[in-house]
Amino acid sequence: MQNVFDEMKERGLIYQTINEDELRELLGRERVVCYCGFDPTADSLHVGHLASILQLVRMQKAGHTPIALIGGATGRIGDPTGRNDMRPMITQEQRDENLRKIKAQLESFFDPKMPNRLIVVNNDDWISKLGYLEFLNIVGLNMSVNKMLSSGCFEQRMENGLSFLEFNYMPMQAYDFWYLFKNYNCKIELGGSDQWANIVAGADLIHKRENKPVYCFTTPLLTKSDGTKMGKSAGGAVWLSREKYSDYDFFQYFRDIEDSKVEEIFRVLTLLPLDEIKEICSVSGKELNKAKERLAYEVTKLVRGEESALEALSKARGAFNGDLNEMPEVEIDKANLNIVDCLVAIKFATSRGDAKKLILGGGVRVNDSVVNNIEFTCPNETFVLKKGKKNIVKVKVK
Repeated sequence: MQNVFDEMKERGLIYQTINEDELRELLGRERVVCYCGFDPTADSLHVGHLASILQLVRMQKAGHTPIALIGGATGRIGDPTGRNDMRPMITQEQRDENLRKIKAQLESFFDPKMPNRLIVVNNDDWISKLGYLEFLNIVGLNMSVNKMLSSGCFEQRMENGLSFLEFNYMPMQAYDFWYLFKNYNCKIELGGSDQWANIVAGADLIHKRENKPVYCFTTPLLTKSDGTKMGKSAGGAVWLSREKYSDYDFFQYFRDIEDSKVEEIFRVLTLLPLDEIKEICSVSGKELNKAKERLAYEVTKLVRGEESALEALSKARGAFNGDLNEMPEVEIDKANLNIVDCLVAIKFATSRGDAKKLILGGGVRVNDSVVNNIEFTCPNETFVLKKGKKNIVKVKVK
């Protein structure tokens, strides 16, 4: 079997490592335990987490044991990396509910029948029992404040006033790696490239306290061609939960990916073999739309299941072909028949101002007729509403 490190390298999934040659040798020589952390700051993970989840899945398929750490403790702080402001605090009840839902989400990606099944842990189970002086003795003596501040994690927060609470995030994550090393023989931490400084801090702590080798690697963050993070839509994050982001919208998000990003997303967010990906993407022009449709289907199937993926595919084709029986359907109240209100109600616009810009720009059609009047009243019956060329729904008036 191919060394999983070589596979990830070939797919472009390795961005940063320490001791790369030793890590590759380790993964080819023995079955190891690895982990990735996820904070329960919301009641669902989003597309930005998917690359790291699939790295754990690939590790499991290669015979290694994955640990998903849900940060019941670190979630009380929130990672300050790349943020301009402090994360809002949530109640313990909400954090527990978020943790429960995220645990179920994570488990859905892994095969529970494999002997190296996924292990889910909550760092609150050990950090909440840890005395402050004990924590300082383990972590404080082995972490340089100068090195922490130079890592870049706190750079944006320093401009607006970094709290001492946030400053503790990196030491707590470092402690997590040490704890998992001691109690689960965990030798590898992985995550997105924005987590590099936090991850390396844990590896350094283990080296200093235990004088044992551990390893880490990161996956490149998915970005759009303008450099912004992928995983955001006009309405906010693209959530993995169907309760927060519908199957059809999830499918359409990937169906509308930029042409230049299609092969990259296939490599990172699907488990298809590389040779099959290259064949699918060896097209151009209008034929690339078929590759995008396949990409949307594969990612939706992975996250939402095959039945949901097939239904979303059918609706997308129905919308494109103008088939009223197959296209996605939404309901609006009679009170929202004004075209501006309608666009906001069905989330084709984020605000009334956004809706007016769409209308005056000629980007809205009702039953295939362009609407350019913000006072337009929609039919008091079923009609087809289009935003641009790709967003099409059947609207039922209730």
